[in-house]
This record gives sequence, structure tokens and C-alpha cells, in this order.
Amino acid sequence: MEIALSGLESLKRYFREVYGPKADVLRILEMASGREKGGEELKGFGYGIPYLIEVSVNGEVKRVVLETIRPGGFGHEHFSDRAQILLWQHSAFNKLPKHVKSIDVGAFTADGALKSLGDCREFFILTEFVEGKPYYLDLEAIKARGELTSLDVERCLALSDYLVEVHSVKGLGLESLYIRRVRDLVGHGECIMGLIDSYPPGLDYVDEKTLMEIERKCVEWRWKLKKKAYRCARVHGDFHPWNILFREGTDFTALDRSRGEWGEPADDLAAMTINYLFYSLQAYGEIKDPFKRLFEIFWENYLNKTGDEEILTIIQPYYAWRGLVIASPIWYPNLTKETRTKVFNFIGNVLEAEKIDFTNMRLLLE
Repeated sequence: MEIALSGLESLKRYFREVYGPKADVLRILEMASGREKGGEELKGFGYGIPYLIEVSVNGEVKRVVLETIRPGGFGHEHFSDRAQILLWQHSAFNKLPKHVKSIDVGAFTADGALKSLGDCREFFILTEFVEGKPYYLDLEAIKARGELTSLDVERCLALSDYLVEVHSVKGLGLESLYIRRVRDLVGHGECIMGLIDSYPPGLDYVDEKTLMEIERKCVEWRWKLKKKAYRCARVHGDFHPWNILFREGTDFTALDRSRGEWGEPADDLAAMTINYLFYSLQAYGEIKDPFKRLFEIFWENYLNKTGDEEILTIIQPYYAWRGLVIASPIWYPNLTKETRTKVFNFIGNVLEAEKIDFTNMRLLLE
């Protein structure tokens, strides 16, 4: 596999950006084979292959190495993974005595040019502006009036239908990405272990022993889910009410897709549906209508249209993760002790359940 390059002039422009307007490329050598590249032959660089490049700068010949990272396993699957490694190397190499020096870190652009990123300190994203109101405001309104409108049901079905459509695209041949997402579910800083580490000591509703037991059970679930890589599908990754903007009727836009394109569909279902349970707990101290009805509508619609009954034996650690989020004293500082205790009952019980019964979730709060 090669990175498309627009030619020798593109390379020269890059080195002029790094060294100044008089820089010129003299020679390019593929270090592994010793083969020289140049002229019309220079159409691209191989992933993971280091190149020795000689550059003339104000009469002095500088010899530098240009290297990329080969895509693959071990946390190198995504472009962002490889960017993270290279950006860290550029920032760290020059801080260690006797270490080879980093001159620059750069990127290949879509048109085959090279761009210097050596002076970058932070990255940003620029997106379009979208009108709409976040879906959690609908849940707040339902909590206030204590009943559903027809629009509440229609929007619940629209969100469930959306996941049916998203998850219909299967990640054939992407089993390693599924396994990685399962690993990240347990060990990533934004997921189960990261959330557990964010809980301060001395809480009156959960102790260290309970958190350790949750972590242990989740590791056991990881070993179960590793064998389910055939389930790999397109996912959103953070599909919760704060990441949905509704306009008129059922017209909505999703925000902030997270942690990769492929994974387990249960991730998205847990992220959304746990909020129906959460709002019911806040309003009533138990799981009851109208939020119980929304929870069941979402699930019934999804299962009827996907036929994915297996997801009921998969979703448990994803519910545990989202439970750690909603019980968090950082993310939700104003919850009552009673609500947090019931969430931790839910986490412990759901991790013990071989299959959830979405029509009788009350049992998981005991």
C-alpha cells in the first residue's frame, strides 16, 4: 500500500516550508531495499517504510529520514491513532538526552501534497452549524407533565429506526476493530476503567470493593464479547439525548460520533435507552410510565426490525458503562444518594444477567 504523492515538486515545496526557500531535494533512498526513488518514479511512499532523503540547504547537505506508520492492529487501525503516535514522538524525541532529534511532523493531504504540522500545539475541528433543540429537553418536558404526547412516541420511534438503519451496514472483515472496541469499552479512559478512576474515595453510595467487582465482571464480559466479532457493524458511538438535535416533528441531526466507525450495536442502544430509565428514576424513584413505555417502544421497534435477539445477551457491559456515567458525581453532581444507589444496583445486576428482559427492568434495581 502506498500514500499517493503528487510528485517531486510536492516534496520540494514541503522541504522549503521546513528549511526555507532555498532548500532542494537531492536524493531519495528506500532504506530497507537501498533502492533510489526519483524523477517520474516518485509517485508515492509506502506505509511504514523509512526513506533517507538528502536535502541541500544553503550549500549544506542534510540527511533526514521520512517515515510513516503502517495501518494495522495494536491500536494503529485509525488515521487518528497513527497521528497521535507521530505527534507524541515529535514532542518527546527532543526532550531526551542522546535521542535522535525530530525535525518536523507532517501529513499527506488529499491531493498528494505534504504539510508541516511541527508548530502545532492543539488540533481543532470545524463543523457546520445545525439548528435544533437537544433531545434531553423532550425528556425534561415529559418528566414535568408526567405523560407522553404522540410526538414523543414518534420521536422515540424515529431514533430507534435510525439505529436500525445505521446498524444495517455490517463490518465484514473488520473483526479486529470489533475486538478493539470491546477492549476500549473496558480499558479506555473515556469508558469503564476511566469512569471508575474518576470516582473519588469516601463516597457513601459506592465503595472501592464494589468498583473493583464491577471492573472484574467487565473484564469477564470482554472475554465473552471477543468471540462475537461477527456482529461488527457501523455505529455512532455516543448516541445519547445530548447528541441529538430535533427540529420540527421527527427531523433531527446527530452530533459527536465517537471512538471509531465500527463496533457493537449494543453500544448505541445502551447509550440512548438508559436515559429513559434514568429520567424515570429521577422523577419517580423507580421505573414506570411514561419513561418505561418509551424504553419498551424503542426496544420493541428495534428488535422487530432487526431480529437481533442476541443483543439482549450482549448489552450488559454497555449498560454498566453508561450506568457509571449517569451515577457519576462529576457528570451529575446533584443526584440523590437513593438514585445513585439504585443505579449501582442496576450495574451490579445487569452484569450478572445472562439475558436482559427489557419489559421488566424493575428487577435490576433491587
